[in-house]
Amino acid sequence: MRWKGRQGSPNVEDRRGKNVGGIAAAGGGIGLIIIIIITLLSGGNLGDILNKITPNQTEVVPYKETAEEAELADFVSVVLADTETVWTEIFKEEGYTYEPPTLVMFTNSVQSACGIAGSATGPFYCSADKKVYVDLGFFNELQERFGASGDFAIAYVIAHEVGHHVQNLLGIMDQVNSLSQQLSQEEYNDISVRLELQADYLAGVWAHYIAEMGYLEEGDLEEALNAASAVGDDRIQMQTQGYVVPDSFTHGTSEQRSRWFYKGFNSGNLENGDTFNTDNL
Repeated sequence: MRWKGRQGSPNVEDRRGKNVGGIAAAGGGIGLIIIIIITLLSGGNLGDILNKITPNQTEVVPYKETAEEAELADFVSVVLADTETVWTEIFKEEGYTYEPPTLVMFTNSVQSACGIAGSATGPFYCSADKKVYVDLGFFNELQERFGASGDFAIAYVIAHEVGHHVQNLLGIMDQVNSLSQQLSQEEYNDISVRLELQADYLAGVWAHYIAEMGYLEEGDLEEALNAASAVGDDRIQMQTQGYVVPDSFTHGTSEQRSRWFYKGFNSGNLENGDTFNTDNL
C-alpha cells in the first residue's frame, strides 16, 4: 500500500505502556474467539485464564517503541485517516454526517467503555465509546500464526473494525443488541456472524475507494483476502481443535469472510451489504 509521506489521523490515542488489570470483557475482537476455544478445550475457566493474561494491578510503564513499532503506528494512523476520508464522503452522499472513531493503541491490557480487555482479545471496536482498540503486537501474530502477511492485511483489520463503527453510526449494532435477550445462543451466533460479515463487506467498500485513489500496490488485494480467510471461524477451530462446530461460529467461515470483503471491494456501495437477508450468506 502506498502510504509513506501521507498524513495520518489526529484521532489516535496512544496508551501503550499503560496496563490495566482485570478480566477481559470487550466484544467484537478478531482474536477473542481464539482464546475462548483454547480455554474451553482445556476445561479451564475463561475468567481465570484472562486474569493470568492480564495483570491484576494498574501499572504504568514508560513505553519505548522500536523503529519498527514506530513505523507500524504511523501506518495504522494513515490507514485510519484513509477510512475517515472515504466514509466522510460516502456518508455525505447518503445524506449523513460521519463521526470518526478514535483508535486507541495499547499494550497488554486496556480499559474501554465495554470493559477491560487483554491483548488476547485482538483488535476490537467498542460501540459504547466509539473507539477502536488495537495492540500492535497482534499484527505479528497475524503474520506468524495465521500466515497473513503484508501491510494491506493490517489495513484490512483496521478497516474491519472501522466497519463496526459504521454499523454503529447507522444504528445496525443497536438493532442487533436489542435481539440478544430474545434469541437462543445458536440464533444469536448467526446474527453475530452476519454482523461480522457485513463489517468485512464495509472494509471491502473502503478498499474499493483506496484502489480508486491509486494507493493499492500489486498484491495488496490478495493480502487482504488472505487475512480475511485466515481469521475465519472454521480455519481457527481446525487449527486449535482439529474439527469445526458450525453452530458455534461467531465471525463466519474463511470463504464467507473473504467473499464478503471481495463483494464490497467490487461494488463500492452500501446497498449490496445486507448480510441480514437470510438468502445472502
